[in-house]
Amino acid sequence: MAEKLFSTADRAIITEAIRNAEKETSGEIQVHIESHCKGDVLDRAAQVFEKLKMHKTKYRNAVLFYLAAEDHKFAILGDAGINQVVPEHFWENIKEEMVIHFKNRAFTEGLRKGIEMSGQQLQQHFPYDQKGDINELPNDISFE
Repeated sequence: MAEKLFSTADRAIITEAIRNAEKETSGEIQVHIESHCKGDVLDRAAQVFEKLKMHKTKYRNAVLFYLAAEDHKFAILGDAGINQVVPEHFWENIKEEMVIHFKNRAFTEGLRKGIEMSGQQLQQHFPYDQKGDINELPNDISFE
């Protein structure tokens, strides 16, 4: 069961990383963790992205970190708005950084670092709007 793979303290670190990353941006970040991923990891991440209604953010600037822990698969999926503005190889660079931590079984730190890196780009391209910014998506980790 995916929920048992991360302690309460690990979940708090990940949730705090999301909150910190979203402080200065209108962008949204979510983490979804499953035990297993049947089929292609990007296809599954896209299904989760839609299921979580991440494509419905105002600026189409949501980012999903999808992790199938027991299968050692993960994907990062950005919505159309952010994909139009981030540099080429942006997601690959984040994945490479995360893999360094994952290879050392530091899954929480890998996710925290990936979230932080995404947040920096979101802040640059989608700054926080004090007047109308709301937290459109929950910061809690979703499990399946």
